[in-house]
Amino acid sequence: MLELIVLGIAGVGGHLKSRSWVRKKLRYTSAVERPGVGLAAGVVTTLVAAPLVAVLPVVGAGTAIALGLGVGSGVELGARDARDGRTDE
Repeated sequence: MLELIVLGIAGVGGHLKSRSWVRKKLRYTSAVERPGVGLAAGVVTTLVAAPLVAVLPVVGAGTAIALGLGVGSGVELGARDARDGRTDE
C-alpha cells in the first residue's frame, strides 16, 4: 500500500511541479516550441530516477516510470500553456 502512495505522489507531484516550472520559467525561450520536449524530459527523468529508486527498499521501477510520465506530461502541457500565453491557472 505504501508503494502505491509513493508512486502516486511521485507521478502527480512531478507533473504539477514541472508544468508550473515550464509555464513560468521557460515561456520566453525557444525550448517550449520544440516538438517532443515533454517526451525527452520524461525519458531523461526516468533514466536518472531509475538507479536512485533501485537502492530504496520502499519504491521500485514503477515509481521511476510514474515520475517520468508525470514530468513528461507536465513539461508538455506547460510548454503548450507557455506557447498559448497562459501563465497562471
